[in-house]
Amino acid sequence: MVVVHAADIQDRAGARLVLQRLRQGWSRLRLVWADGGYAGQLLNWVVDLGRRGRLEIVKRSADTRGFKVLPKRWIVERTFAWLGRYRRHSKDYEALTASSQAMILISMINLMLHRLAPG
Repeated sequence: MVVVHAADIQDRAGARLVLQRLRQGWSRLRLVWADGGYAGQLLNWVVDLGRRGRLEIVKRSADTRGFKVLPKRWIVERTFAWLGRYRRHSKDYEALTASSQAMILISMINLMLHRLAPG
């Protein structure tokens, strides 16, 4: 699921937009992993939805210093790296958020097609 929004919207508010869209058509989804920055009100909001799914916060341990790869977190970072390989995503060329969202979807479709049929 992709939701592109204006830069003046907090990440937690943007996560609500994603989760609302997921709720409409992704009935099999049961678990969403989120960064520690999404804890708090977003976690309570997901509980209030009353669905069978849950939001799990992936946190760093208190004694960890420096960089450490967190479980499931690398999946997001890897996906951003894949998107970064497309020149169109290097700058904000799109005038509309819908165009930017479409370009992300096209890039991911292209990536999946190359994985299914290499060469």
